[in-house]
Amino acid sequence: MRAFLDFEASSLAKASYPIEVAWVFEDGLSESYLLKPLPEWTDWSERAQAIHGITRATLEAEGHPVAAVASRALEVLGGHDLYASSPSWDGKWLSVLLRAGGLPRHALRLKDTDEVQLDAALAALASKVAPEALEATAKAIVAKVRAAAESRPIAHRALADAEQERRIWLEITDEALRAVEAQRDAASGNGRPRGSTGSP
Repeated sequence: MRAFLDFEASSLAKASYPIEVAWVFEDGLSESYLLKPLPEWTDWSERAQAIHGITRATLEAEGHPVAAVASRALEVLGGHDLYASSPSWDGKWLSVLLRAGGLPRHALRLKDTDEVQLDAALAALASKVAPEALEATAKAIVAKVRAAAESRPIAHRALADAEQERRIWLEITDEALRAVEAQRDAASGNGRPRGSTGSP
């Protein structure tokens, strides 16, 4: 099954570490955890805090043990296809989380959501669009849905952002199916205005 994963982090510095992780499966099931920083995790950015709104004090008081969350992530996500909108950054923080939990850093691997979004459009259009136009049509649909999504506010919280990626993926399939239906209606004449006979 596909799952969309997102992190919030202490900063974008080399020494940054994850402070929140969440994932949502394609069926909508999700989990989200604040992480209690390890003693050696001292990096902190006030600028990042202003964006995600999570304080270090909140993490100390409400964060879950890193090892427990790492084990939970491996238990739940192992064997599934994992996607993130920023796989380089999210992959870094996933590796930090796994290593801190005493697990292999590559026990879980992330793919780019670009890949699953295009796959969704291609799957919905397959056998319904001419092969020579398939990829271009799919890319146009992905671009259209992404452009619409950009008008929505970004929460900068792990669960909300992971759910947004799932939502975009679902919307791409819906948009592709609508495009196929519109094409079918146009070909059959069902797209004419009511009352039209088709005559000049």
